[in-house]
Amino acid sequence: MSEKSDTAVNCPAAPGSIAQLVRQMLEMIGEDPNREGLRRTPERFEKALCYLTSGYRQDPGKLLGGAMFQVAYDQMVVVRDIEVFSLCEHHILPFFGRCHVGYIPRKRVIGLSKVARLVNLYARRLQLQERLTRQIAEALMERADPEGVAVVVEARHLCMVMRGVEKQNSLAVTSAMLGAFRENVQTREEFLSLIRGGSRSQR
Repeated sequence: MSEKSDTAVNCPAAPGSIAQLVRQMLEMIGEDPNREGLRRTPERFEKALCYLTSGYRQDPGKLLGGAMFQVAYDQMVVVRDIEVFSLCEHHILPFFGRCHVGYIPRKRVIGLSKVARLVNLYARRLQLQERLTRQIAEALMERADPEGVAVVVEARHLCMVMRGVEKQNSLAVTSAMLGAFRENVQTREEFLSLIRGGSRSQR
């Protein structure tokens, strides 16, 4: 992530207030925040945290509102392998992986880039993977009014890799199936078969 992108994100905290807390935290763990390598770390952390939690200050309605188009198309649309980076709310450590989104339009289709942006919006909050998966699905269902929505998230959690059980290759998989994807087994299986092929090729 570039510092240029960090500085472009507004943060609700007073400028420097998070940095001051980080400075205190460094002292509490036995570090010297004034040594060369750490001198600007508090400010960098503040900018990074504001960026990584910018989803709190975004509106999914506004994000999707200008990106829906009337199209006579009623077959499944799948956006696969959307990269996801988020922060676990239990330890504020990263989890990351891929998100697969499918929906069946009723009258309108969504601009494909907006699907990925919606994933980012909810990922840039302190999250549980289960909640993240559900929020993406419910936002699409509510705003786009499709026949159904399916979301699958596959992610690795550094709170499991770096600490705790320290399982290096563990992968958490969560899903949310709404509308036609929950009610129709064939529809659900079609979606899962489409994302399985791509997921296997990425590993």
